[in-house]
Amino acid sequence: MEKRRVVVTGLGLVTPLGVGVQATWDGLLAGRSGIGLITRFDCDDFAVKIAAEVKGFQPEDYFSAKEAKHLDLFVQYGLAAAIMAMRDSGLTLAPDKLERAGVITGCGLGGLPIIEKYHKVCLERGPKKITPFFIPMVIPNMPSGHISMQFGFTGPNLTLTTACAAGTHAVGEAYRHICYGMIDVAISGGSEAVISALGVGGFSAMKALSTRNDAPTEASRPFDRDRDGFVIGEGSGMLILEELQHAKARGARIYAEVIGYGLSSDAYHIAAPPENGAGAARAMRMAVADAGVNPQDVDYINAHGTSTPLNDRCETAAMKSVFGEHAKKLAISSTKSMTGHMLGAAGGIESVFTTLSLYHQVAPPTINLRNPDAACDLDYVAGAARDMKMNIAISNSFGFGGTNAVVALRRFDG
Repeated sequence: MEKRRVVVTGLGLVTPLGVGVQATWDGLLAGRSGIGLITRFDCDDFAVKIAAEVKGFQPEDYFSAKEAKHLDLFVQYGLAAAIMAMRDSGLTLAPDKLERAGVITGCGLGGLPIIEKYHKVCLERGPKKITPFFIPMVIPNMPSGHISMQFGFTGPNLTLTTACAAGTHAVGEAYRHICYGMIDVAISGGSEAVISALGVGGFSAMKALSTRNDAPTEASRPFDRDRDGFVIGEGSGMLILEELQHAKARGARIYAEVIGYGLSSDAYHIAAPPENGAGAARAMRMAVADAGVNPQDVDYINAHGTSTPLNDRCETAAMKSVFGEHAKKLAISSTKSMTGHMLGAAGGIESVFTTLSLYHQVAPPTINLRNPDAACDLDYVAGAARDMKMNIAISNSFGFGGTNAVVALRRFDG
């Protein structure tokens, strides 16, 4: 069966750099950090006191205060980003076309802050004080469910819960559903909001987080010799994917074309990648092969780039394995240096970033890269954004449990 072509026609973002695509993109290209001291809870007793919180989000811009009351923050972010993306796309569907439209999203942990809240309520005030909305607020697939209801999409309604690869898996699966004729339109991406005592405390207990509390904006430093862990972030990124002819028929603006998807397992360790990055390399090779291009055709990579000692070294090894000598010619960014690591939302947000990089022909910077690790010796677009010609780009996401996902995109030229 011949694959149908899939394009991106709408974008929506809620991130620590801003609410909305333009605000976030402007901050990204300016090299601005969205990381600061935690305000969501009292962290005096915590080793980690920094996070990349979303600031200035007004739920009433997207839904009523009554609706917001019954939606966990990760659902609010996801639904808001989807509404932005639909507005951006200008897409409207006739009632008889709604079953050809689906929603596929990713989420890592779901409504953890609400779980914390009502666990305390249950212990202190008893089970009768648990709201009947508790379960519907915390389930990871609630963004996709609410997005489907918002727009009446009656096609596939799926959520991938593959840790930090979830958003990229979601975009890849949406691409695949359209490629093979199951649907014509998809809203896809990721959402996450777990900056809470249990979320921060859990990752801190794993020694996964940076403790650079005295300099929050410098804490996320991917590929740098002095990196000491990732910074937890939150937000959502959603894309409207359409079959090419469907988009052309309505005169849609096309940002980029999704051309490949790869996924793999490390089958190695619950939280650490193998030193040679073999699983990540398999996913990249698969995405490039699925795109029908050669490794040397790739111009840009939005790296997973978490700022942990293991990930950055192993991801660099994986890129060298896949691209050989061409790896030295690649422009590579870790936008997590500015946004922090948004867990299950990261892949959706970074798919939006990769799309915008192709559309605007500019690679965002990796900030705080001042003393490169000897094992991280590629071109990470350090310090400042770079105008450059790029035709093909990939976005990497790797998660706990050894799960890997990569999407490949191409600049759209008709």
